[in-house]
Amino acid sequence: MQILVMSDTHGDSNVIEKVRSFYPNAAAFIHCGDSELPFSHKALAGMKKVRGNCDIDKAFPDEADFDLEGVTVFVTHGHLFNVKNSILSLSYRAKEVGAQIACFGHSHILGAEMIDDVLFLNPGSLLKPRGRKEKSFALVEVEDMYFEVKFFTDNNNFISTHKFMRK
Repeated sequence: MQILVMSDTHGDSNVIEKVRSFYPNAAAFIHCGDSELPFSHKALAGMKKVRGNCDIDKAFPDEADFDLEGVTVFVTHGHLFNVKNSILSLSYRAKEVGAQIACFGHSHILGAEMIDDVLFLNPGSLLKPRGRKEKSFALVEVEDMYFEVKFFTDNNNFISTHKFMRK
């Protein structure tokens, strides 16, 4: 099963549609906030999406959690959990909802790490990356024994891959 995760597109609906077109059969599409689009915008149709600190539309929830083929996924932007300083608050919330995957953005810095059996994933930014020059998104491959996170550029060029054993 594949999960496509993006964040911090800051008004660029074209990049959202372009990235979605690379993996049309993904089981889920996630936007971790700061789309700066209306909640009902066609580029966000069918996506799990949350409100970022730059999103004006109050229809966006601050967080979302959902089950995907037995995997609980938690999504938030990260600003309400102070993720630029630490993911400790985010980790508490992920544990509260029983998440196995916690997706967030806000820092514009891509990264993935497994902490206490939870995969924490920041796909970076598809508009203004920090820490590297490439605009990025993530594709999570969910397998029985592991999560594999692959990072790609906005043109679907491979950046890196990371595999994490799961319970």
